[in-house]
Amino acid sequence: MGSQLKQQLSDAVKTAMRARDSARLGTLRFLQAAIKQKEVDGQKELGDAEVTAIIEKQVKQRRESIAAFEQAGRTESADQEKAELAVLQEFMPQAASQEEVDAAIDAAIAQVQAQGLTGGAAMGKVMAQLKAALAGRADMSALSAQVKARLA
Repeated sequence: MGSQLKQQLSDAVKTAMRARDSARLGTLRFLQAAIKQKEVDGQKELGDAEVTAIIEKQVKQRRESIAAFEQAGRTESADQEKAELAVLQEFMPQAASQEEVDAAIDAAIAQVQAQGLTGGAAMGKVMAQLKAALAGRADMSALSAQVKARLA
């Protein structure tokens, strides 16, 4: 089972090499290495969903790094992380619209409340449903804050 995302990534690496774009190339190779490591650890080839999860994790790390660097006043490092984030986001699925996100949250909350769950149990169930529905298309930490506000 071949991954379309892995092929896109491989093509992007070749293009960056030809263009001598070392910053972009570094980010792409780092991502390829993370994917390869996961494949070696799991002893199986990854599909698009698993590759997207790895890219999501990398995006989250970049966002956290950008916030930390900006807080410390290290704008040069933050700018480098932003450039890497832009490269990574090219390989993410199209972001969900706010209407899609709101509809998914409403549906998940309604379903969980119909089961009679409240509090932490409801939060966990809602987030599990949202993760399945919006994987790679929405920022899960932002979703979590929205869900918490609606359940309160």
